[in-house]
Amino acid sequence: MDLREKFVKYFEEQDHVYLPSAPVIPENDPTVLFNTAGMQPLVPYLKGEKHPLGKRLVNYQKCIRLTDLDLVGDSTHHTFFEMLGNWSLGDYFKEKSIKYSFDFLTRILKIDPNYLAVSIFKGNDFVFKDIESEKEWLKQGIKKERIVYLGEEDNWWPNMESYGPCGPDTEIFYWRSKDEVPINFDPYDSRWVEIWNNVFMEYNHNENGTYTELKSKNVDTGMGYERMVTILEGLEDNYKSSVFKNIIAEICKISNLNYDDPKYTKSMRIIADHIRTAVFIIADDSLIKPSNTDQGYILRRLIRRAIRYANILNIDINSDWDIKLANIVIDQYCPYYEELSRNASVVQEVLINEKVKFNRTLEKGLREWNKIIGQLSDNKINKDIAFKLYDTYGFPIELTIELAYEHGFKVDEKGFYDKFKEHQLISKVGAKQKFQGGLSSTSDVNIKYHTATHLLNAALKKVLDSSVHQRGSNINEERMRFDFSWHQKVTEEQLKQIEKLVNEYIQAKIPIIKKEMSKEEALKLGAEAMFYKQYADTVSVYQIGDISMELCGGPHVTNTSELGTFKIIKEEASSSGVRRIKAILK
Repeated sequence: MDLREKFVKYFEEQDHVYLPSAPVIPENDPTVLFNTAGMQPLVPYLKGEKHPLGKRLVNYQKCIRLTDLDLVGDSTHHTFFEMLGNWSLGDYFKEKSIKYSFDFLTRILKIDPNYLAVSIFKGNDFVFKDIESEKEWLKQGIKKERIVYLGEEDNWWPNMESYGPCGPDTEIFYWRSKDEVPINFDPYDSRWVEIWNNVFMEYNHNENGTYTELKSKNVDTGMGYERMVTILEGLEDNYKSSVFKNIIAEICKISNLNYDDPKYTKSMRIIADHIRTAVFIIADDSLIKPSNTDQGYILRRLIRRAIRYANILNIDINSDWDIKLANIVIDQYCPYYEELSRNASVVQEVLINEKVKFNRTLEKGLREWNKIIGQLSDNKINKDIAFKLYDTYGFPIELTIELAYEHGFKVDEKGFYDKFKEHQLISKVGAKQKFQGGLSSTSDVNIKYHTATHLLNAALKKVLDSSVHQRGSNINEERMRFDFSWHQKVTEEQLKQIEKLVNEYIQAKIPIIKKEMSKEEALKLGAEAMFYKQYADTVSVYQIGDISMELCGGPHVTNTSELGTFKIIKEEASSSGVRRIKAILK
């Protein structure tokens, strides 16, 4: 039985209900580009809203994190990964959470307890030292020498800067080494690898900087699938595990190079990671395409970075090497995530198109290179030139060095990396909220915009055609963006009708009613769902009079009159067969 299935089965036996994975593109969280943890789609429920499936949940969630992008290439880091998680929404707390974790690891997975250690929160100005967790770990059989108390930077999740649900945690570590297991636990010894995090979400970090207690005490746990599979298979390199084995073997075959040769290991890992991540982004039903903004920018960066590293391995980048690797990913994961097989042709099309565009960019870069060397008065490529070739033309520094060597030039590598780090720091600061977590509290403005998407969807069906369906949405404090299936530009007259109709719905002061029912019953009643297969068997249905009925996770206002005035500011094409409307509420 696969690890995912073992995990779900175990917690179902402990009265948890299976919750299907949310998409990698978050539906109602404008603070982040991707779902970064299994709990992210559950924020409203951690804050007190009742979940239709109950108080105990379990799932495996598709996640994408960008904070460790620069570390990809080592043996443990990934951009895309799967998180196995179980939740208690105001039900059990520390005692059962720890007991379940230990029992699953030692009894179900047969892990020797002697290879385990834990860290616990040592307390701060407003939260006491977590003695309760220590007592429970001792009760389970963890030796006192294997328990350490650490501060906020290690045992507070997600971190002290992020807004939204948060709390102290206890982390479980595994001794991943052939060396003898030490008596005492040193959390800074890299041979101890974190495998499971149990977060005790008791607080909400408010945007004014204060912390308040949540309505109920929650448990949020997460265990990395890739890391655990590697441990269970007795390996120390995630990329040698069954998760990556097939794609690495294909890279070796295409390049005719050996993964175990340290000259090529890092490049192969990056290609495998980036192609896998790109496949999941493209296959998501939100129809993300490479672009210069938001998720599209990340997708473009991942694909082009994979191409650059393929070039380093002397792979013919004009061949179908990327399609071969993408097909391996699709075949491996489609039994668990059916959108991969459904959107396989889209994945192939996007990879091919982006490769063609990047090859043109490389050609422009080579022309720029020839122009630069014709103007140089000395034999040195300074940091500004090297960075321009990287930033504007997508030249990896390795390519610049190679070209310089061929022409008898030297490159200011140190200056380039200093400039690169400076640029990276600026980018990270500018995008901090979007890239760090997506746990911000949903504001009143966000809630209003989310509710307005339901009214816009209904108006589009009435003005254009009942066959119109939502294909994605994005909201922030300033505006809403709504993608929908439609084959041509919406006329000015139609836009006026749509806007007028939405405002009529608002002015009608219609109550918004939430009902819980089976997914099958909701669909029979005519409730609409953007991607209904991603929902669990029991769903929340939001009804706005006889105007709209949709499966949705919320949150929403209670009456349409709370929305103000709706105004369309732009209509444009999003992709083939998909249009986009941007609108504001005043």
